[in-house]
Order: sequence, then structure tokens, then C-alpha cells
Amino acid sequence: MNKVKALSFSSLFGSKLKYYFALVIAFNFINANNDNVSESIIPDLKVKLLNGSSTTLHKLSQDGPLLIDFWATWCVPCKKVMKYLNQYHEEYANDNFKVLMINTDTPRSLGKVRGFIKSQNYSFNVGMDPNKVLSKKLNGMIMPTLILVDKGGVVKWRHQGYVAGEEIKIEEQIKQVLGKSNNEKNKG
Repeated sequence: MNKVKALSFSSLFGSKLKYYFALVIAFNFINANNDNVSESIIPDLKVKLLNGSSTTLHKLSQDGPLLIDFWATWCVPCKKVMKYLNQYHEEYANDNFKVLMINTDTPRSLGKVRGFIKSQNYSFNVGMDPNKVLSKKLNGMIMPTLILVDKGGVVKWRHQGYVAGEEIKIEEQIKQVLGKSNNEKNKG
């Protein structure tokens, strides 16, 4: 009598699955710094602001470009890039450019968020996302995540993370959306 060897799922597909997952991980790693996006319109999500008022992403981008940045008080790279984003918020204000910093700290950290923003004298808009609804819908779970949209709300650029020197690239992207050359400073 011939014995039939039972084939398990892992013996049939184990090596192929390992290879497949290795390819997926490698692909994601290679494309992690790919800042190109397929242009899509950002969803018109409601944002509760730190000052207690509410707005939507479309309202913020209806008269000019908007840079959205997801951050938390514990995120050191987030805090480092903030001074540059505030500078761009002020420098390109005459071009109707705005920065919206969306904080993802828990509701218990609201006082810490307010204190930090006030101590730095930042003038950009600060949104609150304690339940991570916005960050999940906009794929902003890695911090910082920057999303640049044009006047019509079309996503033009995405970037995750921050290391010193990347503020130059951020400003170049802002200038591109504003239609300014990279050699030209705002004359506004």
C-alpha cells in the first residue's frame, strides 16, 4: 500500500510566500523616499482647530496652496521642521499659502500642545486629531508626514520624515506649487 504524504500549505507555498513578502518589503523600502504622487483631490475632511473653531481642508485650500503636516509633541523631527514650516507660512502668506499642522497627541495632551505652540509663537494653523481619524484617512501615521496641495485641493507632493537640510526641498516644492522659480525669493 502506498502512503500518500500530506502536503501542507507551508510546504507548498512557504518559500514562495517568503520570496513574495521579501519583494513587497524591498519595494516599499525602495519607494519610501519616492515623493511623487498620483495627483488626486484631497478629501474634504473637517478639522477641529486648536483655537476651538472648525474648518475643512477644502476651505483652507480654496484660495491658495496648503501644506498639511502631521506631528506629535513627542516627535523630535516634527519639532525641528516646524520652525521652517512657520517661516514658509509667514513668508508666502501674500500668495495665500497656508500651513496646517495636525497634532495627533491624545486628548489628555491638549494642554501640552497649546503650551508648546504658544511658547514658540507659531502662527500657522494647528488642527487636532486625537483619535487619528485624519491621519488614517490621509495616510499620515508616520510623523512627520507632509502633504502639499494646490489651490484646488489637488495633492502635488507627499513626504514622510525629516532630516536636517530637507527644509530646502520642502521650500522648493512650495515654490513650484506657487509658480515661483527656485532662485526667486518672495517679493510679496
